[in-house]
Amino acid sequence: MDDEAKWAAVEEGMELLQEGRIDEAIGELTAAAEGQPENEYAHFFLGNAYFEQGEHAKALKCYVAALDAAPEYVGAMIGAGQSLRYLGDMDRALRMGRQVLRLRPDDPDALFLVGATFFQRGDYPQAQPFLEHFLETNPEIEVALEVEGMLQICRGDVELPEA
Repeated sequence: MDDEAKWAAVEEGMELLQEGRIDEAIGELTAAAEGQPENEYAHFFLGNAYFEQGEHAKALKCYVAALDAAPEYVGAMIGAGQSLRYLGDMDRALRMGRQVLRLRPDDPDALFLVGATFFQRGDYPQAQPFLEHFLETNPEIEVALEVEGMLQICRGDVELPEA
């Protein structure tokens, strides 16, 4: 199946997802994924829909299916890595992020994934260079502010309250 046919199969689901109509998008994208199991885009966008709902295990399953269809699909690698991070599987999240960085050393999403994963583990010295490099990619202001806050903690400028 060519890329044009794959994109055509997910167009409606993508539009629903962009409009925030997540349940409807899941229905459309599930049908596309079941009808075209080799369509990595159907699995990827279905994973995005589940991720939006906070269904990280379901999202991960979809991203893995996308990677089965297209092993070098960077977007699916990032989605899988973020899902793993949200599920608390930090080692596998780091491996996924590093795999992307081997393919694309300056990929902003991979830099954020690796930096945020180290940060979440409390490994601030490891997180800092990835987060600093991420800021060099000129991310959107909301994310940049979040990362700057993380870096303040990494540098010891701000202390976390006792739990």
